Amino acid sequence: MDDHQANHQKNRKIAALLAFIGAIQPTPVPFAGIHKFYLGQYGWGMAYLLLGATQVPRFACLLESIWYLTEPLFQRLWQHNNQRASPIPNLGEAVEGVANSLREIEHLRQEGLLSEYEFEQKRRSLLEQIP
Repeated sequence: MDDHQANHQKNRKIAALLAFIGAIQPTPVPFAGIHKFYLGQYGWGMAYLLLGATQVPRFACLLESIWYLTEPLFQRLWQHNNQRASPIPNLGEAVEGVANSLREIEHLRQEGLLSEYEFEQKRRSLLEQIP
């Protein structure tokens, strides 16, 4: 198991809480970046600590705390939308299907089983089905 998978197994709520503490900390000692140490991202944690005198790590911590809490929701929505999406038919297959149907209704028209009006209606509806 690599580091990335191990980081995902850590409690996201704890990471979000640590990031939020880093964002709102009122003390001069920089706590921004402690969530990065918790997640095992030591390089980023050191960068946050070094920039602790500025407001950049606090802002980043606030954004990351929101991200840690909302990412699972967005992942579920993404998976749900991907499952709902119907596969797009191959354009060649769609055109071939419409062409076969047009040949069939033309044959029915020639045999007198469809009037010119019915043929034209069917033909237009079939042509509208081509994506």
